Amino acid sequence: MSDVYLDSGQPIEKRVEDLLARMTVDEKIAQLSGIWVYELLHDMTFSSDKADFLMKYGIGQITRIGGASSLDPQETAKLANQIQKYLMEHTRLGIPALVHEEACSGYMAKGATCFPQTIGVASTWNPDIVEKMGSVIREQMKSVGARQALAPLLDVTRDARWGRVEETFGEDPYLVSSMGVSYIRGLQTENVKNGVIATGKHFVGYGNSEGGMNWAPAHIPTRELYEVFLYPFEAAVKEANLGSIMPAYHELDGVPCHKSKQLLRDILRKKWGFDGIVVSDYFAIHMLYDYHHLAKNKKEAAKFALDAGVDIELPSTDCYGLPIKEMIEQGTIGMDLIDDTVRRILRAKFSLGLFENPYVDEGHTVEVFDTSEQRQLAHKIAQESIILLKNEKKVLPLKKELRSIAVIGPNADRVRNLIGDYAYPCHIETLIEMRDSGNVFNTPLPERLDLTDNFVPIISILEGIQEKVAADTKVLFAQGCNVTGDDVEGISEAVEIAKQADIAIVVVGDKAGLTDSCTTGESRDRADLNLPGVQEQLVKSVYETGTPVVVVLVNGRPLSMNWMAENVPAILEAWLPGEEGARAVADILFGDYNPGGKLPISVPRSVGQIPVYYYHKPSGGRSHWKGDYVEMSTKPLYPFGFGLSYTEFSYANLRISNRQVPTQGTVEISLDIQNIGDRPGDEVVQLYIHDELASITRPVKQLKGFQRITLNAGETKTITFQLNVEQLGFYNEDLQYVIESGRINVLIGSSSEDIRLTGSFEIAGKTEEISNRYFITKVRVQKGQSVQEAIK
Repeated sequence: MSDVYLDSGQPIEKRVEDLLARMTVDEKIAQLSGIWVYELLHDMTFSSDKADFLMKYGIGQITRIGGASSLDPQETAKLANQIQKYLMEHTRLGIPALVHEEACSGYMAKGATCFPQTIGVASTWNPDIVEKMGSVIREQMKSVGARQALAPLLDVTRDARWGRVEETFGEDPYLVSSMGVSYIRGLQTENVKNGVIATGKHFVGYGNSEGGMNWAPAHIPTRELYEVFLYPFEAAVKEANLGSIMPAYHELDGVPCHKSKQLLRDILRKKWGFDGIVVSDYFAIHMLYDYHHLAKNKKEAAKFALDAGVDIELPSTDCYGLPIKEMIEQGTIGMDLIDDTVRRILRAKFSLGLFENPYVDEGHTVEVFDTSEQRQLAHKIAQESIILLKNEKKVLPLKKELRSIAVIGPNADRVRNLIGDYAYPCHIETLIEMRDSGNVFNTPLPERLDLTDNFVPIISILEGIQEKVAADTKVLFAQGCNVTGDDVEGISEAVEIAKQADIAIVVVGDKAGLTDSCTTGESRDRADLNLPGVQEQLVKSVYETGTPVVVVLVNGRPLSMNWMAENVPAILEAWLPGEEGARAVADILFGDYNPGGKLPISVPRSVGQIPVYYYHKPSGGRSHWKGDYVEMSTKPLYPFGFGLSYTEFSYANLRISNRQVPTQGTVEISLDIQNIGDRPGDEVVQLYIHDELASITRPVKQLKGFQRITLNAGETKTITFQLNVEQLGFYNEDLQYVIESGRINVLIGSSSEDIRLTGSFEIAGKTEEISNRYFITKVRVQKGQSVQEAIK
């Protein structure tokens, strides 16, 4: 075979260099950007005429074949094949495209499994189940020809005002790292040739913006940037071999992330050894010109981004098209920079095996979409994600044989509001709003889109309750009010049915998405964290009837709920639970599943308390010298790691293997935990540490390990954390990552505030700088002694 790049037996680097040497300038430039799928369509079918115009030199990526169209999976696979066939047979070198899709809460497309939104997934505290979720997303995406997922979000966020809190794994860098690494492993597998490239985003500090406002500057000290906000990305690169990075929209200290050589070249590539591709966030290169006002024009914006290390412009060709060619001709950009960038893109395509297998089996798609196993996994994740915040006088679980139940609230009978902002209908709504109300991004838009809430079979919480109760139980329903607005007319009907019922289940919260009607999601930031609209008035009115009230929160961000926390007997946090969320909520309401979810983010008492998080410094967390605010406590309403159960757990017998550990040693921390209640249940055992005395101030607590376990009534298990001392380092005054000698306090708890066991060990030896470090603590679970035996 004369063409080395087409010989799969040759090393990838040799194939890359052979192909690169054959490419013209136009063909190289074509690899640097993508195009929306609908730019290639006429009346929702592939147009060879449009392809001739847009892809005659090839193309780097195709943007969202499934996620930006009304095609079902089989039609998506067919269109992917048509696009690849055109590239393979009608362009000079036959370079296949890399198709990317969104995948925050599942592959974002019609018919694909819709898992709980990420903040709910984080509430499971179960990395194993996250990896299984990633595997389903991989299987579905591969079957339709998509090989890059624009997920996971690795943003650490502590500001509930920010609309994208729902897309994150929460406030803690260790929890974000653990869940993110597992998600990436599920997507990419050990060999990405069998997987889908994951994209860590948004690099970096995006969730720490001024005022919780989207795209606003983030003010982060350098040490905190390294120890908190960069930590999950570093873990993803070094622990999971992350294949792609997406810089964030915002700026750090005057430098937008898409222009930052420090982030994209010095830290990411040189310091961490990242060898994947860097893709722009949508329209972010153009924003260097028209948003940040750093570039004079598109040419300069393109040069800034290329110099910084942004390989591919998404979603469509703009600054990386003709402007780059003009700069090459003018000598403003050298071919060495272009060649280095194209090398990385080609390497990714060869690594995925796209040259050998550009096509997919269109008939296979029906076998991997909406299977019973996938639905069971979505159901299990939804069950594990739900948090019992309050259960006064054990109101829950309810009896299925109750005489009558009032189901009330704007989210009780609306399947649309069970899904997160990066679920399929939400983005179709966004494209329609842009098309009909003004194209703020000046981007190509589709000719036609079909909007449906039931893009995959979903039932409402009302229907889930109706399925669960006894045949003669009367289920009454009233919406009461909308998610937003000030219309209180429906509250009287809700009050009337509550008076007739044995229990009132009030389902309130958010509508997630990106359009003006949404209260959470991208660009839907809030200055008030109370329930939107008149929903709190609805809850109070129902409560005043005297009928016991259970509140089910279907929301995307932590909400201030002081009145409810004080007065309502039972509160369930369901987040945005996805396609099986309604049944999962019903399972917990009626005791078929014992809740075990834990908060991945602190719940503030008031918006004025933000940011509030457990990971604060010794001088933080209180107003000195009085302690509290004038109006309220400085403590969160519900702390990080909190969540109740229908049973109780006892912790005992803390053992620490070494009381003195060298700077590159390992310490094992073990304990016994017993279910002392009368029913099976899940507990999340949480390991925190505190460096008692250091040369740099250290947080009062840092999560360094956790394990979710299921225990039958009376059962005991032993949990052992294998903590590597290198995980306990920090960045000193010279920003070197060091391990210092000294006492480390060990705190084992059921939440960051509910600490059950304490101990300590000493790090012995001199201060040592560490280059290679560990990120994820290994955990063993074994059958253990009962707490009573351990005490004896």
